[in-house]
Amino acid sequence: MKFIFKITTLLTALCALCSCIEDGFTTSPSDQPVFSVDTLAFGDVFTGDITPTHRFVVHNPHSKSLSISNISMSGNNADFFHLNVDGISGKTFSNVEIRSNDSIFVFVEAQLPETEGLRTDFEADLNFSTNGRNGSVKITASGVNAIRLRGETIDRDTRLADDKPYIIYDSLVVAPEAVLTVAPGTKLCFHDKASLIVHGSLIAEATPQQQIILSGDRTGNVVGNISFDIMSRQWKGVVFTESSAGNRLSNTIVCNTSEGVVVYGDSLADYSQKPQLYMLNCRLRNSGANVLEAYHSAVTAYGCEFAEASQGLVYLHGGAHSLAQCTFSNNYLFTAVGGPAIRLAHLGPDPKTGLDDGSGLPYLSADFTNSIIYGLGTDLSHADLTDTSVTFRRCLFKSKGSDDEHFIECLWNEDPLFYTVRLDYYFDYRLQPGSPAMGTADPDRLPAECSVDGYGIERGPQPDLGAYVFTLPEE
Repeated sequence: MKFIFKITTLLTALCALCSCIEDGFTTSPSDQPVFSVDTLAFGDVFTGDITPTHRFVVHNPHSKSLSISNISMSGNNADFFHLNVDGISGKTFSNVEIRSNDSIFVFVEAQLPETEGLRTDFEADLNFSTNGRNGSVKITASGVNAIRLRGETIDRDTRLADDKPYIIYDSLVVAPEAVLTVAPGTKLCFHDKASLIVHGSLIAEATPQQQIILSGDRTGNVVGNISFDIMSRQWKGVVFTESSAGNRLSNTIVCNTSEGVVVYGDSLADYSQKPQLYMLNCRLRNSGANVLEAYHSAVTAYGCEFAEASQGLVYLHGGAHSLAQCTFSNNYLFTAVGGPAIRLAHLGPDPKTGLDDGSGLPYLSADFTNSIIYGLGTDLSHADLTDTSVTFRRCLFKSKGSDDEHFIECLWNEDPLFYTVRLDYYFDYRLQPGSPAMGTADPDRLPAECSVDGYGIERGPQPDLGAYVFTLPEE
């Protein structure tokens, strides 16, 4: 009897378990799946390339299981989109089951054909038939035609037009004596590990309305609302070699790099009249190392933004540099910040021993004016600049400090009140109302060519600190 009782109890438990799992299928037309999106938008994608995979959720909110009798694409562009439903790839799907209060994922990728002109919009409908009723999710993508350069060397003066974006594979090399001119509005998109190597000269002069962009070639979002636009390490970066000279960048964005912009100077060159690299209203951001490194070279940067880098923002090793109306702010997301916003090296003999490093190269000379240094990590690598040729004039610092002959009329321990919200992936280094940086720049030290900021706004007679002029925000 005990044995029979145990068997009966076990069977009863199994039946109860099965009845919990198998709750039957609803056949009511009013019971329909719920989609996490109405439209799955790929945004801009390059024609010919397979896109990153996008996904959405199909949810069953009902107390019984749903059986979706058919899932399929329709429309003239349906063949350009590829599906994976609940882990299975295909064109059409039948009798797809979703348990009560459960969900499945639908994954979609696209490969769009090249068309006439620059851009063509594609769309299709992903249809779901359930209990005799139909629902759909619209799939949209904008195919952008591009010019592809593979291991290209520019050995004569060349101009890149803005008709189409360029996708760079391997490297784009500017040979010695050659000049590469990039038209306003041009976009150079670098593939994984690609780089721009300049032995000659690079002229990338644009306007606030038609910026030049050097970025990675990934489009869309990494996941959720995290855009590839804020991701570093998508391509190697820009290198100006020792033979490079006369480089001019204005209203140019360099982002998503592994190593940022690196400038190697010629120790025998005379940079007193013309810097090796001149930048006006540029944005260098999102680097896996520094956004700017300069070795025994000469860099002039006016109205520039230096932001988001794993190892610190700007590294100056020797050379002669002038930076005015710049914003240095590090809110890097993906690792702990490994260095100060501004790192200085080869400043002079060792202060303890008085010994030189033996290189014989001239020491660092740098002037920072009307700028903001604020963000994660420390501000500077050197708090004591005694017996150096480095000066900060009318600059705002996050750290506490006091003025001396190297820190002149500075604002200490202040928050510039940027609009940036790091945890929301929002990076905007314009000033909020009430910022202590408003109207506190020294107008006598405003470079003439920097009278307009990167948004095209006049700085006026009493300029603000940093790269951007305060304006009342839009709603």
